[in-house]
Amino acid sequence: MKLYDKQKIDWNSILFDNRALFLLLVPIIVEQLLNSFMGMVDTMMVSTVGSEAISAVSLVDSFNNLIIQVFSAMAAGAAIICSQYLGSGDEKESNKAARQVVLTVTVIAVGVMVICLMGRERMLRFIFGEVDEQVMSGCLVYFLITVVSYPFLALFSVGAALFRAGGNSKFPMKVSVISNILNIMGNAVFIYMFHWSVAGAALATLISRIFSMAVIFYYLRIPRQVIVVKDYLRIRPDMPLIWKIMAIGIPSGIENGMFQFGKLAIQSTVSTMGTVAIAAQAMTNILESLNGVFGVGVGIGLMTVVGQCIGAGRREEAKYYIVKLTGIAWAGILASCLVVFAITKPVTWLAGMESEAAAMCFGMVAAITVVKPLVWTGAFVISYGLRAAGDVQFSMIVSTVTMWCCRVALCIFLVRVYHFGPMAVWIGMFADWSVRAVIFAARFLSGKWLKSSW
Repeated sequence: MKLYDKQKIDWNSILFDNRALFLLLVPIIVEQLLNSFMGMVDTMMVSTVGSEAISAVSLVDSFNNLIIQVFSAMAAGAAIICSQYLGSGDEKESNKAARQVVLTVTVIAVGVMVICLMGRERMLRFIFGEVDEQVMSGCLVYFLITVVSYPFLALFSVGAALFRAGGNSKFPMKVSVISNILNIMGNAVFIYMFHWSVAGAALATLISRIFSMAVIFYYLRIPRQVIVVKDYLRIRPDMPLIWKIMAIGIPSGIENGMFQFGKLAIQSTVSTMGTVAIAAQAMTNILESLNGVFGVGVGIGLMTVVGQCIGAGRREEAKYYIVKLTGIAWAGILASCLVVFAITKPVTWLAGMESEAAAMCFGMVAAITVVKPLVWTGAFVISYGLRAAGDVQFSMIVSTVTMWCCRVALCIFLVRVYHFGPMAVWIGMFADWSVRAVIFAARFLSGKWLKSSW
């Protein structure tokens, strides 16, 4: 099958010309970049307190990221539905769907918060096992405060996704930038002035998330937006529409949830290696996240683009954008991997990491720099486009199977049998990326993903 049929695309009236793509993608990429950069700064600030503090934050964040990714996937599912309605010219139905998403995510986020608050100690001890008691003490404090931020984080993710679905990615970027600055300022005050350690880092995160949610929903009420959500207390459940939204949101949420749950299982294995390995893995995770922000940003933008193409019935155009943006993402990933590799040693030095942890981190980043440009875009960017067309179940199944069969199983095998250090995590991850890239490329070329679109 051809990548796309040039003859079937009306090049004079394509939905997104180069300028429109630039205006959509750049703010998303900048937002993702700043989020990762601020996360790195956040970790560096906590690391100055000691290895126990950064280990506590790292362990809890591995669980928090599970929740964050589930909420992000649900928000992305909402954006896909709204984008498809907008592509078909039905703004009224798009706004109606947006209101149902806000209601659904609020209920789910509050429920998750209550469950986590009630079982926080049992949950953490079950997940992370026998860790140093000083580390566990920090985990309990950090988890207690960050769990309260779940509803605010979830609603911000939804609000930002709704703005992007309407083609406005600039405003969520601005809110995110200000929120991250508030987070860093809060860390400086609470950690360095008040000496609240992990509690200070968690409190700064909570305040910044409350701010970002409040701002995004204040502006979402303004009628000049493409998607408008207001009169929140008058929203009532529309179950047929909720089920339609959840048909995309739930598989995406399961996919991202399983992805993060697999990382959590791996983190449990790393937690048995001692504070040096935990610290090295924590910094490597941040640096790997940083060198992937360009690709993630392109993928998020691709969902809006493909969603609108599918809604407008322009399937060949959807194929064209998947190919084009995958190529753009590849070039960005290659460049960002080289940049991150160049700054790894200075970053570990500025973070005050112990020499053994810094050496471990550098070795893992070097391996990532070699492998990631080869397979990462095929493994992830293509799947963003497939999901935007409604092919969410296939993506969920593939991602879940490769996660557990390649990433988790291989990592645990290498650690338990051959006594590998944290590098086992990345060997398993490389295998996962490679297999996933082959499967998603084959799925795209087969054209079967288009049969899932509405």
